Order: sequence, then C-alpha cells, then structure tokens
Amino acid sequence: MADSAGIQQGSPAIGAAGLVPAAPGAGGTEGAAGGSARIAVKKAQLRSSPRPKKLEKLGVYSSCKAEGACKCNGWKSQNPPPTPPRTDQQCSTVNLQEPCRSCSHTLGDHVTHLENVSEEEMNRLLGIVLDVEYLYTCVHKEEDADTKQVYFSLFKLLRKSILQMGKPMLEAQESPPFEKPSIEQGVNNFVQYKFSHLPSKERQTIMELAKMFLNQINYWQLETPSQRRQRVPNDDAAGYKANYTRWLCYCNVPQFCDSLPRYETTQIFGRTLVRSVFTVMRKQLLEQARQEKDKLPPEKRTLILTHFPKFLSMLEEEVYSHSSPIWSQDFSAGASGGLIPIHTVISAPPVARPLYYSPSPVSVDPSTCGSVSPARKTASVLEPNPVGEKRKPSEPLPHEENKRPRVVGDIPMELINEVMATITDPAAVPETSLLSAHSARDEAARHEERRGVIEFHVIGNSLNQKPNKRILMWLVGLQNVFSHQLPRMPKEYITRLVFDPKHKTLSLIKDGRVIGGICFRMFPSQGFTEIVFCAVTSNEQVKGYGTHLMNHLKEYHIKHDILNFLTYADEYAIGYFKKQGFSKDIKVPKAKYVGYIKDYEGATLMGCELNPSIPYTEFSVIIKKQKEIIKKLIERKQAQIRKVYPGLSCFKEGVRQIPIESIPGIRETGWKPIGKGKELKDPDQLYSTLKTILQHVKSHPNAWPFMEPVKKTEAPGYYQVIRFPHGYEHSIYHRNTLAKRLTLFFTEKYLKTMSERLKSRYYMTRKLFMADMQRIFTNCREYNPPESEYYKCANLLEKFFYTKIKEAGLIEK
Repeated sequence: MADSAGIQQGSPAIGAAGLVPAAPGAGGTEGAAGGSARIAVKKAQLRSSPRPKKLEKLGVYSSCKAEGACKCNGWKSQNPPPTPPRTDQQCSTVNLQEPCRSCSHTLGDHVTHLENVSEEEMNRLLGIVLDVEYLYTCVHKEEDADTKQVYFSLFKLLRKSILQMGKPMLEAQESPPFEKPSIEQGVNNFVQYKFSHLPSKERQTIMELAKMFLNQINYWQLETPSQRRQRVPNDDAAGYKANYTRWLCYCNVPQFCDSLPRYETTQIFGRTLVRSVFTVMRKQLLEQARQEKDKLPPEKRTLILTHFPKFLSMLEEEVYSHSSPIWSQDFSAGASGGLIPIHTVISAPPVARPLYYSPSPVSVDPSTCGSVSPARKTASVLEPNPVGEKRKPSEPLPHEENKRPRVVGDIPMELINEVMATITDPAAVPETSLLSAHSARDEAARHEERRGVIEFHVIGNSLNQKPNKRILMWLVGLQNVFSHQLPRMPKEYITRLVFDPKHKTLSLIKDGRVIGGICFRMFPSQGFTEIVFCAVTSNEQVKGYGTHLMNHLKEYHIKHDILNFLTYADEYAIGYFKKQGFSKDIKVPKAKYVGYIKDYEGATLMGCELNPSIPYTEFSVIIKKQKEIIKKLIERKQAQIRKVYPGLSCFKEGVRQIPIESIPGIRETGWKPIGKGKELKDPDQLYSTLKTILQHVKSHPNAWPFMEPVKKTEAPGYYQVIRFPHGYEHSIYHRNTLAKRLTLFFTEKYLKTMSERLKSRYYMTRKLFMADMQRIFTNCREYNPPESEYYKCANLLEKFFYTKIKEAGLIEK
C-alpha cells in the first residue's frame, strides 16, 4: 500500500465482495497473486541456473550467427524430451557444440552475440523469454478473437525484443494517459465537489469509499468487445475495443509479464472507460456485498452495505451527467466552494509503475529484513529498500494538513526565528550531560547510534529465500536473549515464534552481536501489530536501549501505515510499556483483535496508538528544543515587564479574597480572564443548537450503550449503586416547574430521555442540558469497572460531547 494521507491504490478494499483479476488466458480461474507468483518463482529458478544453461534457453530464441547467412531463427534440440522438464530438475551440463535440429549449426553459433553480455542483461532477457512462453500458452488457450490477437501481438513484440536485445516498447498512436482528467483525478474532484464542506471525520469516511471504488476499478476484469456487443448492441463498439486493447496491453497483461511496463487503470483512463463499466460494476459489487454480508467484518458492514451504495449513486450522476464539472481539466476546489486543495485529499503514486526483478537474487527476503539504522545505512547489506529511513525535516508528514490559519495570540514568527537561532547555537546553549537528571532516557542510545556503536535491523526467517548465515545467527542470538530475560516463557515457544516467518524482530546489534530486540507480528488487514517479546540483555540495561528500540519500531510501523500496537504485559513489564505510551485503554475495536493475538494468563492487555506526525526517534530532542523556546520566551517577557509593584495590604484589613484581575501588573504578564461561555438568550436558537449537538452525540459510534434504559436483569444492583439515575436529580432541583414534566424525570432512558426533554422545551439553559449529559457519563463510570467496554465508551463519548459544545460556542475553547 502506498504511503499516503489520502485515497491510495492497493488491494481490493471490499474483502469478500472484491473481485480479483484473472491471469490472461486462464479463463478467469487463476488469481492474480497465484499466476504472477508462479511466474516469479520460475524466473528466480532460471536466473540462478549456470551460465551455459541460460545460454541454451536464450539460444532457442536467438537467430543463427554462423557464416553463410543462415536463416535459422532459433536453436532447436536434436532430441527434445516428450514433455519439458521442470527447471529445477534440468541437468546443469550443456554442450555448446550440440548441433541444431533445424540448421545443423551448433548452439554456440546461435549465442555468439551473448558471450560478452553481463549477467544482469542476460537475466533481463531470460525474464522476457519466460514472458514469451507464458503468452504463447495464453494465445493457444484464449477463445476470444480480439483478446487472442492482442496476446499474439505482445508475443511478437517480446520475441522481437529478444532477437534485437532491446527493451519492449509498445508501438501505438497514443501513449498513456489516454484521457484527461483520469478516473482517479475525476474521483478526487468528485470528493472535493460534493464533500469538502463536511467535518474531517465524515470526510475521511468518504475518502475510504472513494479508495474502495478506485481499487475495484484497478482490479476489475473488463468484458471482451464481443461480450459487450451482445449486451449493448448500440454502444460505441470501436471506442470500447480501443480501450479494451489498451487495458490489456498496459494494465492487465503486465501484472503477469513484468517485462512490460505496468500502469494503473485509474491513472491512464478517464470518463469514457468508467462510463462503459460503471453500471455493470455497480450492480455486481452491490449484489456480491449483499450475498456475502455475513462474511464482512462488523466494522466494514455499515460502510459497505449502507454508505457505499449511496456513494455510488451520487457518483453515477456525475459520471453520466453532460455538465458535471468534475471531468473538467480546469476543475479547482475554489470553483466548487471547497476549502481544501486537491492534493491533500488524494495523493497518488506515479502513473507508471514498471515491475522489475532484481538482476541478482538477494539472499535476504526484503519483506522480512530491512535496516532501520540510518547511522549505519551505507554499511548495511540487509537493506535493499530504505524501509526504515528516517523522515527528513523538509519531507511533508504523511497526514499533514494544509498550513493552519493563524490564531489570535500566536507568537510572531520573527520572534520564534530569533529564539530558534539562539537555542540552535552551540555556544549559547550548552550540551546536556548524559548523566544529567534532565537528559532524555534514549539520549545515550541515540548518541551511540550516531557514532555507529549500535545498529537496528528488522529481520525475520524466510521459507522462500536461501538462508542467510548472519540473519540466522542473529535470530539465534535473539532467542537466547529472550530465553534469559523471560525465564517464565517456555524456550520452545520462544524459538517457534522467533523463527516463524510470520513474525519479525527489530534487533539491537552491538559489536556484531545481539543485545536486545522486539519480536512482533503485523496484521495489516486489522490495522494493528502484536508485540510478542521485548527484552534487552541484563548487562546492557538502564542505557536507554529499550526506549530507543520502541521508538524505532514506531517509526517502522508508521512507514507501513500501521498505527496501533497491542501487547500482553506481565507485572514486571507494565511500567516499561507505560513509559513508552501504552495504556490499558485499548483504542482498537475488540472485534479487530479477538482471535488474532495470543492470550496470556496473568498478563494485562495494553495498547498504544501511534501519531504519524511524530518522528519518534527524535521526539525527546524536539521536546527539549520546545522547552528551550518557552524558557527563552519567558525570559524575554520578564525583561519587558520587569516592574516591581507594592505588596497587597488589603488582607491585613480583613479582606478574605479579591478578584484576580485586581492584582497590580497581572494583565501586563499576558493573563486574561477565562470566559464562561455564552448563554443563548433566544429559546429557539438554544433549542436548535442543543438539538444539533444531541443528534451528533446519538450518531456517534460509542453512543450505543446509552440509547436504551438500564434493565435490572442486565445490570443487577444498578439502582442500588446509582443513587441518582438520569433525570432524578433534576426532578428534585426543579420540583417547582410544571407538574406535567415530573413523570418524565424518574425514568432511566439516557439519550432517549434527553430527546424527549428537548422536545418538551425543558432545557431553558445550556447548564441543564450539560448536567443531564454529564450524569450519563458519571453514572456509567460509577457502576462499570475501568477496563469495561462501557467505561471506555463513556470516556470517548464525553470527549466528543464537549468538543461539540465548544464548537457551538457554549463554553470557551
């Protein structure tokens, strides 16, 4: 998945309802992952063969170079086997003097042009050879004439590339993109045009739906032109056939033949293609979603079954409308009244995404091993991709919004720059000693990493790659560290998880040996990672290594778009995890992790939510600088207002208290009286404002426990514990109000009761409304234990409620 704050390209998002593309020529029976994986395995096997065996393979597709202008276009074995042998079972001995069955010249005469070719170039040509053989099979299996013709054209193109030792270039009148704006840009514009006015949370839901739609198009199998003619006889057959041919050449076939450059459907096609597939696609997607709704995760069910159909209906109007502005190349957020620039909604990867294999097989699986130690990046042989490279200060953060508007009271930027120049001057600010009480926990570890004393690597076992000796030694070292530091954990269990290919370990290396690590398993589909083991060898503890390990792990997961950690901590580890930002308040929905993570008796489940805007490995440095900035600003302010006022003598005269604002000099320091919030005088305006807030609260995901009355059978003893159910306290306080309201207040109906009170115009002031709502949360926390689902819902809903109250201006922000 691409690292993006907006709508990204990726695997199908609908899960059970998503369609997977079929391999060319497979009749729709072979999945994309399976077909491309098998081809990749064959290519890897062939590229690891001896050079003579490679020459034999290339000789079959190489013209004869013998003297006499031989016209043979490929070497053929004298005694071909009845069935082609498997690549891994072929004999490694190849005779270059073996004659060709067609022209009688030797194999060596067919491959003389390859004698001085590099291994890298030879591997590239071998990749094309396997793609040629695969397309040859597709041509013979395919029944549709139009598709067969495209396969055959690509077959000839790749065959020609081998003969000429060139790169395959599709010869066409037009090159991608074929229409502007693209489908992806059109959906961008649609989100801006229709939903830019929504609050951020609702807008995020819309972006998820748009992402879902784009992914489905990228993985959608277009019907053949002949099938479309039968279904829609009066359609533009020539236009659809042209787009179908382009889709096969640039999007579909390159998924399996990686010697051809690959493009995403949504990035090179536009409105014309989406019009031709939208109706059928919408019908099939919704039908599949309804049929397989029981297989959908609970958190996705409402999104797919309720919101997605509405989203598609609105998009359909814009797709088939002749006057829709979203397909205009001149479309801008300003024209539609939007406030957010387009690039902050959807940040797409580059249009072209060729799929290339590494010319020489890497001994370590990139998916299970990568360095995350910037200090030793150049020395590491484990990092084919910079998966753990730190973000540069100038690099925009993944979820960074536009530049925020200035707030009244903000410190002038000139002053900030002046102070920054002071605190970054080594002569002005002395370096904090590592032994100082004010130094950060990870400061010593960070200094050691910069000097190259320690390194951090994400490593793991692999069943697909040849074992790497150094990785295996580190894994054994990690097993020993975990076994010694976690004596109550069975060694066999530790060994099984450390060497399990599904688990990875962030290892801490010092002087070439393992001194600590964090073993974890990622669940990208569920949005969290389980931390299994975390330990540092005893003689290397209290040096900040544990904190720095966890900070590296956090940055690694931010790069991989996983923003939640879960772990079971024993009584000795709870303190450590609390210092690293973990708490017992789990943000991940229970349905997401139940059945996925390992359960431990006597341990406490803890969670940590990551903030993608924080560079965790430098976090303590940033905090230190912020403290210095505040300190300098205070010193400057003190210098400006350095004025001594006489002491207060009023208390000697018997005065018990005075208003704060009457203290001489208090306002000069920048103090301002705290506002108490405005009380709406107009009853209709108050009613409308409170009604809107209550509707927002009732529609919140965490409001479900408070919608219905508490039943004595479900909560035994509730009315003994809760002396003042919702409504009771106000019936006493307002006993002089109208008698018709009294029967309402002794019932325990939570939000339903508040709705009824609102309709009866009971809430004459905001304080009554807020007191009722607060009683709901107080009662819930008083009856339920802190680790319960209800307790957590009360906290989250209370926070949301006061946010809405502040937005409405009923209390000061």
